[in-house]
Amino acid sequence: MAKAKKATALTLEERLEQALVPKAEQPYPVPENWCWTRIKCVADIVTGGTPSKNNPKFYGGNFPFFKPTDLDAGRHMYNASEYLSEEGKYEVRRIPANSTAVCCIGTIGKCGYFDVEGTTNQQINSAIPKINTLYFYYFCNTNDFIYQLLAKASATTISIVNKSKMENCIFPLAPFPEQQRIVNRIESLFAKLDEAKEKAQAALDSFETRKAAILHKAFTGKLTAKWREENGVGMESWSKDELSTLCKSLKYGTAKKSKKQGPVVVIRMGNLQQGEIDWTNLAYSDDEEDIKKYWLSYGDVLFNRTNSPELVGKTAIYRGEYPAIYAGYLIKLEYGERLIGEFLNYTMNSSYAKEYCSAVKTDGVNQSNINAKKIGAFIISVPSIPEQIEIVRILNDFFAKEQKAKELCSVLDKIDLIKKSILTRAFRGELGTNDLTEESALELLKSIV
Repeated sequence: MAKAKKATALTLEERLEQALVPKAEQPYPVPENWCWTRIKCVADIVTGGTPSKNNPKFYGGNFPFFKPTDLDAGRHMYNASEYLSEEGKYEVRRIPANSTAVCCIGTIGKCGYFDVEGTTNQQINSAIPKINTLYFYYFCNTNDFIYQLLAKASATTISIVNKSKMENCIFPLAPFPEQQRIVNRIESLFAKLDEAKEKAQAALDSFETRKAAILHKAFTGKLTAKWREENGVGMESWSKDELSTLCKSLKYGTAKKSKKQGPVVVIRMGNLQQGEIDWTNLAYSDDEEDIKKYWLSYGDVLFNRTNSPELVGKTAIYRGEYPAIYAGYLIKLEYGERLIGEFLNYTMNSSYAKEYCSAVKTDGVNQSNINAKKIGAFIISVPSIPEQIEIVRILNDFFAKEQKAKELCSVLDKIDLIKKSILTRAFRGELGTNDLTEESALELLKSIV
């Protein structure tokens, strides 16, 4: 029987032709000394595996065995959730430091950078680059790469991108010196953003600390000590009473199903945010009986009786922005003449009130409940109406100033978007680092295909 004819080795020109992405498939233009190729041409892709769990000798050593949750470390991946023994590490493909791990089952596109040698389970494809390792890693964090993976993912219950599909993702290859310049620019910009994020987070943490402190002073009389002195009033003017004795009623809201449209808003538990009503994601009612029965007036205080264990007990004040009634998971605290609404609202949002709610709540499956009887037993320190007005004035002034500082912390939500924008520009050659006089990336590609 004749031997099969040995495949003829491809010439460099043929290999280069296969490596280059046709112009029609290129997603966007890049500088003229760059080129489009495929992942398999610039990196070796390795799918992870798991040593047999039936052999405990494979586990419990010092060799990192990375899983998808470990990729949350991002740029510096060295702590693993599990470790293999010396014997176990020879059962798997070892991935060298400076490689990139990409989750390809489940959370498609999550990336981590190996700071140390390690291995991964089968949910991760690891790329061992033939080019600048960080240039490769940062490209894997772009939306463009993630969109490619998602487009190639199998349409099953759990999304999967296998090794060959990842290998065929297209890749913008810059000249080798430009790759390092891009990495330097990305890391310089990211460092500034991370510094801004740390400062914003510190400001936010400081705000929460100051908020707790001033509310504590407000409800122990310390905040208005000077006011009492100026008005010839002592702490004996304060009394302690149960909420039920200070309120005319503690009234549950409507149990009827709300609608997408209607003349009156139905305030639900999700609309109670930071002591105020959030007028987004609204529901409505046109039920005349309910509107009459559960109508809200300016200054009414709403207490959330059923929610998650962390959120049950949150309270907000209604300021009459829109005609509204309230839903069944809320209780209207219909306070009497010894309280003003804003003072009650601040009281119910204090750490003291939250501690009380945490202590008396009844826990169920994924939610907790505080009924009217339990919240009615909450003991409140009550100053005179004039002193309540002064406390509210001071707190309103404090929170108005603090809110301006807190708004700066919105940068926290924007940092990741800014980083994604930087990465998008980086791999289009738009960071101002490219030198068109440098040797084309084609020469680099020739050396590695």
